[in-house]
Amino acid sequence: MSELELSSRRFLLGRLHSLAGLVPLGLFLLEHLYSNAVAMLGKEAYDRQVAALLGIPFLPVIEILFIALPLLYHAGYGIYIGMMAKNNPYRYSYRQNWLFYAQRVSGLVTLVFVLYHLWAFRLSSLFLGTPVNYEAVQAHLQQPVIFGFYVLGVISTTFHFSNGLWTGLITWGITTGPRMQRISSAVRTALFLVLAGVGLGTLISFW
Repeated sequence: MSELELSSRRFLLGRLHSLAGLVPLGLFLLEHLYSNAVAMLGKEAYDRQVAALLGIPFLPVIEILFIALPLLYHAGYGIYIGMMAKNNPYRYSYRQNWLFYAQRVSGLVTLVFVLYHLWAFRLSSLFLGTPVNYEAVQAHLQQPVIFGFYVLGVISTTFHFSNGLWTGLITWGITTGPRMQRISSAVRTALFLVLAGVGLGTLISFW
């Protein structure tokens, strides 16, 4: 394969990686944060929301096509990027290099968190019949280690998405100049604080 063909392939794979993280996975994250935040309205409201989601027609097919497959690709190619990238936050300690490094670390933490969360509240329900309701989630989060792990997971996931959105806007040529990137950087920070606040507020409501 020529250098040009290799470069074109990397360009395409990189765009698909960015698209998978921003669209199906990003939208799923926003929906998931919203659905779980309903718990702040009480047990009945949360259980109604869960029942409505589980009642979506062809839900397993939708989950495989629009969540599982994009997640596998985004995670797999993200690990490859992390292995190939040269992260030097100590040698070149400027802000964007630290954010680049944090994006890779948060990606790995997020992957572990998402896989655990999927098993605890989706796959175990499908294969073992484990109930998914307010009381089950509340009981699960009463364990201090699990609660701490979820706090870390929420912060990592919301940071990874918010920072990924910032880099995605650059990747897709939407924020090309320094001024637009400064504005999008402020939006990134605000988005992270809002999403992390919603996620942590939800955890506290269960606690």
